[in-house]
Amino acid sequence: QVQLVESGGGLVQAGGSLRLSCAASGSDFSIIAMGWYRQAPGKQREKVASITSAGSIQYGDSVKGRFTISMNNAKHTVDLQMNNLKPEDTAIYYCNGDFVLFQEYEYDSWGRGTQVTVSS
Repeated sequence: QVQLVESGGGLVQAGGSLRLSCAASGSDFSIIAMGWYRQAPGKQREKVASITSAGSIQYGDSVKGRFTISMNNAKHTVDLQMNNLKPEDTAIYYCNGDFVLFQEYEYDSWGRGTQVTVSS
């Protein structure tokens, strides 16, 4: 299995910035893709951004131009730089990873989440 741990959440005023980090750990795995999802109270979890090991990036429409995702494949980490934050960005942010285990098995893993709160 692969474990994911998020960090960097907190409370920030509208217009401010935060940088989230996610670290993946395990015995024998390689990354297919990693990304960030978020879930606000009463709403479905939505994709914020994703990046493949080859460098292909996708962003959710609501964060385009404000958020930037990056990956350090060697360190097995993915970051999300969030700028110009809005109250609508308030949610628990979850790190997700799609991995290959033992050069054979595809495995999906989720972190426990980190709270991001943006005040108006």
